[in-house]
Amino acid sequence: MRDASRSGQGYRDDVLTGFLALADTWIARTADDRGVGWFRGAVDEMSRAPGDRALGVAIGMAPRRLGKAGLALDADDLARATALRSGLDPAGWSVDQLARVALMVASYRDDAGFAARLDQFCATAEINELIALCLGFAIYPVTSPIEPRAREAIRSGMKPVFEALAHRNPYPAEAFAEDHWNQMIVKAVFTGSSLWPIQGLDQRGNPRLASMMVALAQERWAAGRPISPEIWRCIVPHADAEGLIALARAWDADAGNDRLAIALALKTAPDLASGLPFCEGLPDMRTTLEAGHIGWNELA
Repeated sequence: MRDASRSGQGYRDDVLTGFLALADTWIARTADDRGVGWFRGAVDEMSRAPGDRALGVAIGMAPRRLGKAGLALDADDLARATALRSGLDPAGWSVDQLARVALMVASYRDDAGFAARLDQFCATAEINELIALCLGFAIYPVTSPIEPRAREAIRSGMKPVFEALAHRNPYPAEAFAEDHWNQMIVKAVFTGSSLWPIQGLDQRGNPRLASMMVALAQERWAAGRPISPEIWRCIVPHADAEGLIALARAWDADAGNDRLAIALALKTAPDLASGLPFCEGLPDMRTTLEAGHIGWNELA
């Protein structure tokens, strides 16, 4: 966030002058004049230290006042978001979601108070409010104190809530310990949620996660169930002996997009590729990947 700390007055000032300015601009071109006027008044009220009740009313009223249209952000908008906060990706946000995040951000006074307020609001929110509040983890001006609430979102049985925190959000990769990160990735595969929108997936890869993915693949094979080709992205860079056996089995079975996924994953592990028994088949798979401009989102 422009070299600002993720906590304290410096970050808060940066958010108020940066993110809230972006929110105002995007809402002004998405909502009608009455809605924009309401939003600006609500943000001003939140900035003057209102009670939690006023914040709750404003968060609840956002869809009624502003509608639920998508923001329709262009490349310049997304570049401004990324410049403000590395990893911030509001491409799929709706106008009411943006407003709810902005209102919560505007209520910041101090780390402990913000964390307590966010926890309380998430605990009592209806699902659409909760989804918006989880999207906001990408921009909230505090990190560690809100991490327990982020883990609650990851444990949620509601897929849209899980994905609001896990997808297109820089917070998990920055804040989660390895065990919690691994649990999130395994849950994504287990519930059929794509891995490619998860930020930091390659950087946070680790041998334990690779082993967990191999075990998951073995369970699926034993039950005669399909596996996501995305798991090879987690396995290949950290494959142990058991992982190599699983790779060979998947390659030989040639089911779905497994070969293409293994070939794509091996781009990051060229030394491993040279020692695999099926390495002679890799050039053909790589040609297919390049000719079709196939990446992880296409394979998923």
